Amino acid sequence: MKKKNSIVLWLTQIRANFLLLAVLLVAIGLAVSYKYQSQEGSFNWIHAVMILAGVISAHISVNLFNEYSDFKTKIDFHTKRTPFSGGSGILTEGLISHKKVLRVAIITLILALVIGIYFTVTSHWTILAISLLGAFAIVYYTKILARFLLGELMAGLTLGSLVVIGTYLAMNVTPEFNLSGLLPRGVIIISIPPGILTSLLLLLNEFPDAEADKKGGRKHLVIKFGYRTSAVIYTIGLVITFGTIVLLPVLGYSSFWLYVALLPLPMAIKASIIAFKFTGDLNKFIPALMSNVITVLATDLLIAVGLVLDISYYKFI
Repeated sequence: MKKKNSIVLWLTQIRANFLLLAVLLVAIGLAVSYKYQSQEGSFNWIHAVMILAGVISAHISVNLFNEYSDFKTKIDFHTKRTPFSGGSGILTEGLISHKKVLRVAIITLILALVIGIYFTVTSHWTILAISLLGAFAIVYYTKILARFLLGELMAGLTLGSLVVIGTYLAMNVTPEFNLSGLLPRGVIIISIPPGILTSLLLLLNEFPDAEADKKGGRKHLVIKFGYRTSAVIYTIGLVITFGTIVLLPVLGYSSFWLYVALLPLPMAIKASIIAFKFTGDLNKFIPALMSNVITVLATDLLIAVGLVLDISYYKFI
């Protein structure tokens, strides 16, 4: 029973329910890799599993570093916890030692870096640059990025667009590739919506934590610009995200199967409306957080599905 309780505690501590984001981002990257594969039959399932393990390890690491930092800066002692924001509460309740959390954070970061180094050798040196940028964002999110209005941008980049791009590079590129021919334009454009969605996931989750974050020394968009302007930024991000999805088939970078990723749009609109109306009422704001999470995960999933349907359709007609 004690061992079972320990497993449940650690699953809560690493925010296991949010690791689905990493899985879906890799799924998009793998679908793009297959769509743009350099030669027929080059898809390597062992490499696909290794990429997934690396990205999940990186996501666990950033969750643990964030929890550790918020514990040390006392932010988590002042947050109003919700199912979607405010930390896990494990450290503040003394259920796991903060030293153990830091240790596991470092171990999972090293694992992610080792996998990144493997693909640097087998695929391309640019993967090392992506891995190091990701490691910097993981370790210094609270100390630097979240204090200089860079948190949302770097989160969207490193746990969004660069996962898709990095997966493509690891699966499809070899060391002799020149930079000029490294990335098809379609891969870059397809990576934009997942990146923005990750930024928006973080942005809306900052609304309930703004006061506690401010006491802890953070300076993110909600603290800098206030709730109203941040709601405008959030809405603009949604418009760019779904606008890009609409444009991709029009511009010829995917088929119209990608439009299945527009299905979560009503949930996105709901989150935006609530963000404008109920920023001061946490109980009424929680549905916005839930709608935001559903929007992000469902849209990422359906982008991957749309790409797979695109590949399957043209393969069998």
